[in-house]
Amino acid sequence: MSEPKRITLYAAIDSPFPHRVRLALEEAGATYDIIWISLIYNKQEWYEQKVNVGVGKVPYLVYGGPKLNPGDAPSPDSVQVPESLVINEFLADIFPNAGLLPTDPALRAKARLFAQYMDTKFLPAFAGFIFGLGMPVEGLLATIEGVQRMLPAEGFAVGEWSIADAAAMPFFMRLDQVLELNPPTIKEGEAAQVREALDSARFVRIRKYIADNVARPSMAKTWDRDAIDAEFKKRIERLMKTGKVNSDITVPIPAPA
Repeated sequence: MSEPKRITLYAAIDSPFPHRVRLALEEAGATYDIIWISLIYNKQEWYEQKVNVGVGKVPYLVYGGPKLNPGDAPSPDSVQVPESLVINEFLADIFPNAGLLPTDPALRAKARLFAQYMDTKFLPAFAGFIFGLGMPVEGLLATIEGVQRMLPAEGFAVGEWSIADAAAMPFFMRLDQVLELNPPTIKEGEAAQVREALDSARFVRIRKYIADNVARPSMAKTWDRDAIDAEFKKRIERLMKTGKVNSDITVPIPAPA
């Protein structure tokens, strides 16, 4: 098999979606370049004009071509892949010996269903809670319980670590962060309610699952709490002033009580 080509990842430090890809790249032992994109205010114009054309979201992965610098357009001969879950499937294919997906078809299907749950169920509850969009405490806890029910008795989402775990962990890391920071978008007392529940016997399995993931070197290499805190605080400040989470997403801000 030929050697993997140059990999360039466009990412934002505070976004959970490129974090998914960085976890997979680290688990694969891949060599890659990162070009950082700001999500807090207007993105660099060249990114939407030359790279993820007309969309401007991260992550975006370029496979092949020469070394890229900010402002460069990727080579038309390179493979260009958007969307974190799609990118991680691509990485599983180009690094077949890295174990990013199990070989058993049933477990591969389970991994994909686990990742799909994170996007279709957990993400709306997570965003609805932390950005003050009306998600009640029990609604968030119910989705976390849904994740817990999908876990095996031991190990990771499908036993051995896989990109299913990369799909989940960036959100659990940020949930822990947000509960500690307790931004003004969360109703008074609700962060403490969620934390108390997560520390209870109801969520013993999910706590072990999170701890096992945090212990992996890939998390240590990709989780910069201080930098992510700083960017998250900027995001909340922008949200409270403008109603925009970042330059792409607008959410309603409830009037003060």
